[in-house]
Amino acid sequence: MTIEDLYQIGALYREQLASFRAEIQICGSGTCRSAGAAEIQRAFESVCEEEGIRPEIRIVTTGCMGLCGQGPLLRVLPGDVTYTRITAGDAERIIREHVINGKPLKERMLPEDYPFFTRQTPVVLEHMGRIDPESIEDYIAHGGYEALAKAVTYQSPEHIILEIRNAGLRGRGGGGYPTGLKWDIVRRGTSQQKYVVCNADEGDPGAFMDRAMLEGNPHAILEGMAVAGYAVGATQGFVYVRGEYPLAVDRMKRAITEAERKQLLGNRIFDSGFSFRVDLRMGAGAFVSGEETALLHSIEGKRGQPNPRPPYPSQVGLWGKPTVVNNVETFANVAPIIHRGARWFQGIGTKRSTGTKVFALAGRVRDTGLIEVPMGTTLREVIFDIGGGITDGGSFKAVQTGGPSGGCIPEKHLDIPVDYESLAQAGSIMGSGGMIVMDDSSCMVDVAAYFMEFCQSESCGKCIPCRVGTVQLSRLLDRIRRGVASEQDIETLEELCVMVKDTSLCGLGQAAPNPVISALHFFRPEFERHYRDHVCEAGVCPVHSTEAAGDAAGIESGGAHV
Repeated sequence: MTIEDLYQIGALYREQLASFRAEIQICGSGTCRSAGAAEIQRAFESVCEEEGIRPEIRIVTTGCMGLCGQGPLLRVLPGDVTYTRITAGDAERIIREHVINGKPLKERMLPEDYPFFTRQTPVVLEHMGRIDPESIEDYIAHGGYEALAKAVTYQSPEHIILEIRNAGLRGRGGGGYPTGLKWDIVRRGTSQQKYVVCNADEGDPGAFMDRAMLEGNPHAILEGMAVAGYAVGATQGFVYVRGEYPLAVDRMKRAITEAERKQLLGNRIFDSGFSFRVDLRMGAGAFVSGEETALLHSIEGKRGQPNPRPPYPSQVGLWGKPTVVNNVETFANVAPIIHRGARWFQGIGTKRSTGTKVFALAGRVRDTGLIEVPMGTTLREVIFDIGGGITDGGSFKAVQTGGPSGGCIPEKHLDIPVDYESLAQAGSIMGSGGMIVMDDSSCMVDVAAYFMEFCQSESCGKCIPCRVGTVQLSRLLDRIRRGVASEQDIETLEELCVMVKDTSLCGLGQAAPNPVISALHFFRPEFERHYRDHVCEAGVCPVHSTEAAGDAAGIESGGAHV
């Protein structure tokens, strides 16, 4: 494979696409699949056969189109017309009226200026939901692997790292560590063997960014990994994905095979001296395996438990060798940066948080789904402009960012920009991109208890502060939920949060108290109402019934064991 070969493949495929009379793209996200996307595709194929136009119409299942709350989604080209809440029964009208007669069905069309899409800035998601994720030719036709070709043919590894550093790309997995700096540490490692690892072990409740990208555009991740391998001097990469994502696993396996057949992975890529292979490793779904040292242990065939750091994986990583560990979204940003340059990337976002961020917008918001916005966009813009505001006429109460390691942000902070520093100042974190919106039907005590129960069940048990502390925190929160807690329990809860945060071995334990700390900070009166007045204003906790609380108080004796 040469650069000329790559351009020729792209040109031929674009000619092939242009030969179709129309193209029907059907969203193949998990939401749309569960709502009948496969049946819808068969219906469209059947109607096209009946009309005798099947060879003229390209019908393809894409990755996630984003607007999950209004799925199943379907797009018709030319015209770029998007239909929402499609059923198999709509196939006949859309084919006959829109495709054949050129008259789109206005009552089912999404307006061209729909804010959910127009307020976004797609970089990572630019081609997702528009290309066939099972076709490497489609990816190449949209500029795929040109960044890798540019890197290995014309640029030195040092130049690549400098470009990533100048772009200001920070790890999108939650920590926000400068990607170029991490790559430079690995490159400077003296070992002859180095590794590149893609952390696709997505485990935050409500988050599905990584799964969607793996399913919707797997080659973008492979290309980013290959560029990283060239930059740091690695010849082997691993994608670590949880086995609970079977379609993502299948798509990634297929993408690796296709890339090897096209000689875009393997030996002497683009006739250079650079060789790079990628293998897939599947995890069993333990949340702690998203912690990078635990993940590396799992790849090595060991139990997925964390190590104290330092040393960091960039110094002593997989099998003791220097290792780059970045998440899916970080690698998906690499090709656009190499292709368009660091200055372009710097022009998006804020000075310290450049580029965009992908979020899984969920909860009590009208338009849920996958979004990508420039860093610095305010929470208010995300929730009310893009998300369309609170559903069913409810009132905004809080937004939870960062998953079980994050915090709950109240209304008074809705105008803070979404970037690493601002979210930290508000008591939360960026995390990998989960964003759950809550209205006045949510109880913050119940929310804090939910996330603590999650951390308790996902603790690997290696260190005592996390293994025992999360259990005790859960018990204290349960006492508050049932209205049998005391002032002393609240004090103990706060002290225990600090102890678990300061003494746990890894990020899971260290961040586990965050939802509790932020809920106590911003919603303390709600906690007090539970144990002083036996009232849960949202009507969620069992304390809502004074009689039940009294019964519980009679059963419970003394404080929780801490």
